[in-house]
Amino acid sequence: MDWKEHIDVNKLPQHLAIIMDGNGRWAKKQGFLRTIGHENGIKSVRSTLTMCAKLGIKNLTLYAFSTENWNRPKFEVDKLMEILVKSLKKELPTFIENKISLNAIGNLSLLPDKVQKNLQEVIDQTKDLDKMTLTLALSYGSRAELVEAVKKISFKVKNNLISESDIDETIINEHLYTNGLPDVDLLIRTSGEQRISNFLLWQIAYAELYFTEVLWPDFTEEELAKALLTFQNRERRFGKTSEQIK
Repeated sequence: MDWKEHIDVNKLPQHLAIIMDGNGRWAKKQGFLRTIGHENGIKSVRSTLTMCAKLGIKNLTLYAFSTENWNRPKFEVDKLMEILVKSLKKELPTFIENKISLNAIGNLSLLPDKVQKNLQEVIDQTKDLDKMTLTLALSYGSRAELVEAVKKISFKVKNNLISESDIDETIINEHLYTNGLPDVDLLIRTSGEQRISNFLLWQIAYAELYFTEVLWPDFTEEELAKALLTFQNRERRFGKTSEQIK
C-alpha cells in the first residue's frame, strides 16, 4: 500500500501516543536476548518519528519506560538505559533535520545521572525547533502523575494561591506532566495486548484506541498508515449524536 495516496492530511491526529510493546517477545521469537529486541525497536521509533514529521502530526508521545519497568531484571534495566543514552545522541541529527523538539515526562529524577544529563542536553539543543514535539514518557506512571497533580493543587488551595472553586479541567491540566500538550487523539498499542497500562489515563479520555498484533520492532510506516487510516474512518462524536456531527 502506498500510504501517501490514501492518508488525508487534513484528518490527522494532532496528538498521537504509542505504547511500544513487544520488543522482548520479538527477540525471544528470534532466539535472542530481550535486550536485542529493545535495540531493534529503535528503527521503528525512527521511521515513526520521521513519517509523523512528514505528515504534519504536531505531537508524538512514546511510552518508553514505565514506573513498573523498574521492577524488571537489573541487567535489562541497565541495558535499556544504555540504549536510551546511545539513541539520544544518535538521533539528534534526525531531530534537527525534521525540526523536532524533544520533551520528556515522568519522574525523571529516578533516571541515572548520565541519562538525565544526555536527555537534558538534547532537550536544550532542540527546544527552538517547532515543526513537531516528541515526548518520551520515562519512569512514567499516570496514577503517580495524577497523585502529584492533586498534591500540587492541594498545596495551592491550602496556601490560598487558588480557591477550591477555581479547580476545573484547565487547572488539572496545568498540573500534569503533559501541561502544554493537547489531549491525545489516537492511542496505538502494538503486540496484541489490549490494555492501557497506566499510560496517560486523563489525557486519553476521548482518544481513539488502535490495537495491532504487530510487535514493535516490526512496526513499519505501512503499519502506522493502517492505524491512521482507521482513525480517519472513525466518527468522533465527543458525547454528541451522529446527527449533530453531520
